[in-house]
Amino acid sequence: MRDRSHVPTLPPIPWPQYLRARGIRPRKGLGQHFLIDERILARIAEAAGLQPGEWALEIGAGPGTLTRHLALQADHVVAVEIDEQFMPLLREILASFPNVTIVHGDILTLDPVALVQGHPYRAIGNIPYSITSPILRHLMEAPLKPRRIVLTVQLEVARRITAGPGEMSLLAVSVQVYGRPQVVDRIRAGAFWPRPEVNSAVVVIDPYEQPAVDLGDPDWFFEVVRAGFSQRRKQLHNALSHGLGIPDDLIRRALAEAGIDPARRAETLSLEEWARLSAALRALRPSQTRP
Repeated sequence: MRDRSHVPTLPPIPWPQYLRARGIRPRKGLGQHFLIDERILARIAEAAGLQPGEWALEIGAGPGTLTRHLALQADHVVAVEIDEQFMPLLREILASFPNVTIVHGDILTLDPVALVQGHPYRAIGNIPYSITSPILRHLMEAPLKPRRIVLTVQLEVARRITAGPGEMSLLAVSVQVYGRPQVVDRIRAGAFWPRPEVNSAVVVIDPYEQPAVDLGDPDWFFEVVRAGFSQRRKQLHNALSHGLGIPDDLIRRALAEAGIDPARRAETLSLEEWARLSAALRALRPSQTRP
């Protein structure tokens, strides 16, 4: 366990100049915008709420701007980064932190439990919207779940994650099934380099011991939810029939069993209604609702 009685002061780094001098160029294809405001980085590390004995699993370490702050809080940090251009830079930046392990790889193909060697951990990341749902499922369905997840996302994405019935989305369902999300901070666009076009937010997700509802088969549950949101302007029975390839009369029967009006739209359903609907579709005609 690390001794936090003598926490070193982080030397300031002029990040844009520092990165340019080392030939680092943000890659638009990976949605790279680096958070460089040291005050906000410190607040994010604090939001993780790391306790003695806990590790930090950082997803998308980038140039290590947040990694340094996490290293002051955690017993150990496992910094995962998919972009190979950052490997030499991370080794340079983090050379003075013996409690950091740098991993080059895709978090979706790595075992979180193996990465943290079975220690209790908290996951922190600045991740693109497109992989938010897969990463959350990957973490939440692991044998050892993180005790907390802290995400830096676009402000609009944060609003989607925390939305309630009436404004639900596939992302909101994906998150809220597994934990309670809340926005704990907002970040101005100028805190990033290069500056994005929109503001961002910090979302804290505190996982439940068990999913909020009985998922049955999680793959099937999310297949049903994805189908429901696949054509959001259509009534639910039409979207499900099209998305699942199941005749409309069977969809209507399942909706009736679940007590859901077929004319409703996906964004109005609660988690409990999605669970009932998923179960009804499986029970009604398992052979037709599973490949």
